[in-house]
Amino acid sequence: MNKLRVLIAGSTGYIGIQLVKLLLQHKNIFIKYLCGNTSVGKNISIFDRSLKLKKLPTIIKFNKNLLNNVDVVFTALPNGEAQVISKLLNKHNTLIDLAADFRLNTSKSYLNWYKQKHKAIFNIKKSIYALPEITGRKVKNYKIISCPGCYPTSILIPLLPLIKKNLVSLKNIIIDSKSGYSGAGRSVHKKYINKNLYESLSAYGVGFHRHNAEIEQEIKKITNKKFNFTFTPHLTPMFRGILSTIYFETKKGITINKIYSKLRSVYKNKNFVKILKINSHISTNDVINTNNCYISICKTKYKNKYIILSAIDNLIKGGAGQAVQNMNLKFNFSEKKGLL
Repeated sequence: MNKLRVLIAGSTGYIGIQLVKLLLQHKNIFIKYLCGNTSVGKNISIFDRSLKLKKLPTIIKFNKNLLNNVDVVFTALPNGEAQVISKLLNKHNTLIDLAADFRLNTSKSYLNWYKQKHKAIFNIKKSIYALPEITGRKVKNYKIISCPGCYPTSILIPLLPLIKKNLVSLKNIIIDSKSGYSGAGRSVHKKYINKNLYESLSAYGVGFHRHNAEIEQEIKKITNKKFNFTFTPHLTPMFRGILSTIYFETKKGITINKIYSKLRSVYKNKNFVKILKINSHISTNDVINTNNCYISICKTKYKNKYIILSAIDNLIKGGAGQAVQNMNLKFNFSEKKGLL
């Protein structure tokens, strides 16, 4: 079988580097181009020494002619840039975006949350918000695949099946998420220079973090009922990983065993979601360097009030790994290829 030719735009960021590493493990992939701006002419091993002995192309500047020679374009770029590239795609190109350019269903919502006009409005309907465990091989029908944000990935995987089956009270869901600082990109060291990044815990985007939009949008797809949730992200003094703690109430008569059974049933044949025993304690260390999402449902001292713990690696399951997973689904590869 001929290998898929791949271009990675934004190849030197934390997500881009992780994507290169995963695709090097994929026997059906040939990395044709690595693209960057300030890194043009450099070898990617400058940004990660573990790539020094790998045969990889020198970083070049993106131009539309490159699209003639590739099948898949991965974009790990600042918001807005994948929109421009989407307008240049040839018929044989698939765009897999790891930023927020096609996560929201309307240009109005994008403007509201990202404070910039969408540059490819006509392509929004040609894209799919692709959380692999939910959307599966539906991605085959789209040439623009939008990967969810890292926080929503950790939150929606456990929450959506419970809401869909009407097992959760929608009145007041509280979501507390903590991420490694790699989630803020390479500029994090400059952005938080006065925050003692390596020894302190910081809340940010309080009440209005952009990932609220994704969470709300995806819940609206499965219920017509009114709901409200509060989401607060935190930056922690660790490099990678996300732990989301979700507080919720169940409907009357819904026990923790029913919650557990539902999640076990939904995800029993999914490769990367692990539903642990009730009251299991989990940490980011359980999932680092994997494409797994570990989930635990825990009791509280109050009847009908429970806690979900959900852990992922933000750079893999919340980023590059999810992108590769969607590519595998799109092109009929084993979902696990390049990820185990």
